[in-house]
Amino acid sequence: MNAAPSRQSRAASNDLNVSMEFFPPKTPDMEETLWQAIRRLEPLRPQFVSVTYGAGGSTRERTHATVARIVRETKLTPAAHLTCVAASKNEVDAVIREYRDAGVRHIVALRGDPVGGPGTLFEPHPQGYARTADLVRAVKDIGPFEVTVSAYPEKHPEAASFDQDLDVLQAKVDAGADRAMTQFFFDNDAYFRYLDKVRARGITIPVVPGILPVQNFKQTAGFAAKVGAYIPGWLAQRFEGLDEDPETRKLIAAAVAAEQVLDLVDRGVTEFHFYTMNRADLVYAVCHLLGMRPIPTE
Repeated sequence: MNAAPSRQSRAASNDLNVSMEFFPPKTPDMEETLWQAIRRLEPLRPQFVSVTYGAGGSTRERTHATVARIVRETKLTPAAHLTCVAASKNEVDAVIREYRDAGVRHIVALRGDPVGGPGTLFEPHPQGYARTADLVRAVKDIGPFEVTVSAYPEKHPEAASFDQDLDVLQAKVDAGADRAMTQFFFDNDAYFRYLDKVRARGITIPVVPGILPVQNFKQTAGFAAKVGAYIPGWLAQRFEGLDEDPETRKLIAAAVAAEQVLDLVDRGVTEFHFYTMNRADLVYAVCHLLGMRPIPTE
């Protein structure tokens, strides 16, 4: 009976940092949902919040507008996603300067999904950056940015091997990357096996686990299939029979996310990146379990 309280107290006593990811809205209703989530999570004072690009850089303008509004209207520290897709070097460099001039000091530098979406062939823009490492170097040359890059505990689906995947991460670090955030995963052992491989390479930057609270299991399973993330059998069983029962599904989702995060804390992890899907409730609940409490606004 004492196991749960002791785990919570250990989580609360650690010096934990969390960051959160949002995506730019497509419609007025989605914008309202996004800003409800931002306002709910803002008092938790995450280390930073990031705003994504769509496939092929399709949300570039909306991403920039969302980041600019976060700078203007909140006390949050924004990190803007930037990709190599469907833009020339000059166009990308112009965006970097716009972020610099708007007061943004953190960029999440990614190659980005192909224009056709995950699973299709990536074709670099003829005058663009072909690799994330080249983009990282450009960001560092243009402004005083902190740069975060991606990492893949279960290997990038396009990589022929873990060694090749780690070569890509090494190139990003050599170009100046300060931090890596992982693709979401549900098998914590896979994260630690990957971390061992990264450290064996001599890569010392933080590798922050990406956590995806399961808002909708079928949707999550679809995402996982596209990015090569493993869905354990036990996870599917947890949500079995709940397709038409959203309230119970939400309770199960909170329990699953809490179990994963508290296990990582017990194993020494102190930083987390939450993929919010523009919804606040599950992320807020897990942060509460981690000992985070809202800081009143002045």
